[in-house]
Amino acid sequence: QVQLVESGGGSVQAGGSLRLSCAASGRTFSSYNMGWFRQAPGKERELVAAISTSGITYYANSVKGGFTISRDNARNTVYLQMNSLKAEDTAVYYCAADLTRSLGVTLAQHGYDYWGQGTQVTVSS
Repeated sequence: QVQLVESGGGSVQAGGSLRLSCAASGRTFSSYNMGWFRQAPGKERELVAAISTSGITYYANSVKGGFTISRDNARNTVYLQMNSLKAEDTAVYYCAADLTRSLGVTLAQHGYDYWGQGTQVTVSS
């Protein structure tokens, strides 16, 4: 069983920045592929960014150049640095863990085994 706890959400004005953190339980965090998803009201959950065990990263086109995913295996934590935020970035953000030791990043939602409870990000224009 893996527990994921997100933090760092909040309200910010357009153009501002936030850093989300996701702390994971378990002794083998370094072997998890990790991802950040978001779900806006009335929309489906979508992948924002993902990072593999070797540090390969993926970004959705909508956040490229503005968001950065990183991981600190010593702290069992994955981060999402969000800069130049826009109103359309408003959503609940979830982190997720893929424990299947997949090569490369995990893109599909069904590829993730555990999910956090989510943290709200609200960007006002």
